[in-house]
Amino acid sequence: MLVNVALFLTAAVLFVPFFKRLGLGAVLGYLCAGVVIGPWGLALIADVESILHVAEFGVVLLLFVIGLELQPSRLWRLRSTVFGTGGLQVALSTLALFVIGWAWGIAPVTAFIAAFGLAMSSTAFVLQMLAERGELSTRHGRSAFAILLFQDLSVIPFLALVPMLAMGSKPDVHSPELWIGTAKAVGAIAVTVIGGRYLLRPVLRWFAKTGVAEVFTAAALLVVVGTALAMEFVGLSMSLGAFLAGVLLADSEYRHELQADIEPFKGLLLGLFFIAVGMSANVGLVVERPLDVIGVVVVLMVVKAAVLYLVGRLSGLEAHASRSLALALSQGGEFAFVLFGVAASSGVLDTPLRELLIVSVTLSMIVSPLLYSLHARIQPTREPAPYDVIDVAATQVVIAGFGPFGQIIGRILRVKRISYTILDKSADNVAFLRQLDIPVFYSDASRTEVLRAAHAGQAKLFVVAIADRDESLRVVEAVRKLYPGLPIIACARTRQHALELLDRGVQQVIRRSYLSSLEATRQVLMMLGESEGQAQRYIDAFRRHDSKVLLRQMAEPRDELNVLKRAREGARELQELFDADAGQK
Repeated sequence: MLVNVALFLTAAVLFVPFFKRLGLGAVLGYLCAGVVIGPWGLALIADVESILHVAEFGVVLLLFVIGLELQPSRLWRLRSTVFGTGGLQVALSTLALFVIGWAWGIAPVTAFIAAFGLAMSSTAFVLQMLAERGELSTRHGRSAFAILLFQDLSVIPFLALVPMLAMGSKPDVHSPELWIGTAKAVGAIAVTVIGGRYLLRPVLRWFAKTGVAEVFTAAALLVVVGTALAMEFVGLSMSLGAFLAGVLLADSEYRHELQADIEPFKGLLLGLFFIAVGMSANVGLVVERPLDVIGVVVVLMVVKAAVLYLVGRLSGLEAHASRSLALALSQGGEFAFVLFGVAASSGVLDTPLRELLIVSVTLSMIVSPLLYSLHARIQPTREPAPYDVIDVAATQVVIAGFGPFGQIIGRILRVKRISYTILDKSADNVAFLRQLDIPVFYSDASRTEVLRAAHAGQAKLFVVAIADRDESLRVVEAVRKLYPGLPIIACARTRQHALELLDRGVQQVIRRSYLSSLEATRQVLMMLGESEGQAQRYIDAFRRHDSKVLLRQMAEPRDELNVLKRAREGARELQELFDADAGQK
């Protein structure tokens, strides 16, 4: 056993960094490592099935962690994307692949099962690949997640349908077995939901109070294993159970701790899973029937990519995002291995066809990251979308930048019925705000024609709520040049940023974390025993002193030596001020 573990670790540390350096991702490194040490490579390990069975738990842990990051309210908002986009992809891909299989001479039932299995993509594979590239939060990343979630859900009833298809029978609605099985499934999901909401949190709280970190980790693993086994016991997917448990704990106070505890196990087992997938590839079949294998891989990836591109466009994705979605999910998935195994044991799929499909799915998983990396490198740089034509009446306030900082200002102004105009240069933020029915203009507030079109000169106040230092300074300079008398209030990320804004004539500068830091300090002092009044006096004294130091710094050189000198002087003055206050108590 230890020898096998050493082989897996050696293969991982040799192949994964190499493939990462080439920009091909860790997943492809694991797959190729599996091919090299597997039966068709160096034949260092022969028992692939048992290893694959253990490693599949990595997929279960992955879905638990995904569930932790997906709050129930967010999942409910995704329902149209999951069932609409995901359902359309599965239906169209299955239909297209079924027609091709049937035309190839495969029996209708066999062609249908094979088509559905090939329509599935790899949840573990795609999510890992997108996470490595930081693309899970992009539009095509969110669409990919929704489609993968629907695929995982659709596999569950289909696995139950395979034996019926094999017998050529229709489900008998009066059959006691059917109703008992349905009741078990509904009961298991209900127990998971109710237990996760009302039982898991108190139990985890009790384990956390023990103060023993490894006990809490063991409890976290037990939650995943327990829900997975409960689902498997009633004939459902282990991954579904883990996902439900994660979703139900997404709002708990232990979400981050659970994720930190599970993450190392998830990473190791996922790596082992991909190595096992690479080991299971029948490379000999590629040598014996190269045209058949290549043909299945090409048809699979081309058909799925075409369907995914169409689905992406129909769901509102831009062309480049639809291409990314198509290439990311064009491969087969790990559920195909399970589905084809069930179909083979039911007598629907013969051994030669099963081996051909499995090796084709494996090769598609190897080819997919290569194509995706190539697409990412060669795709042309997108031309920025044209700015909006601003057609708006004069308002009391113009806000440049409408991120979290500007949105708070806007919400208060709206309830006070104070009119304002929003200008934002971030296309992604504008698209998000418009989904919330917030009127915003996609424009560059540093351009003279934009300021004129927004009637900034007739406004009572101009708010610069832009986080980026250079961009905010450009906007301030443009406003100050065009409308010298217009009052400006701006936010600053750093002290240096604040000084530069003050240099440009901004009347009021708000440092983003400054006030919240002062409030946090006040709370800290009170928790350490200071009275509320005394803590507030310390905070007020600090603010007055800091304002004086800031004004002094405006009139002085800002080289590093002078900044350090003034910082030391300011710290000493502040210490003397606090000491004097303490002596007066």
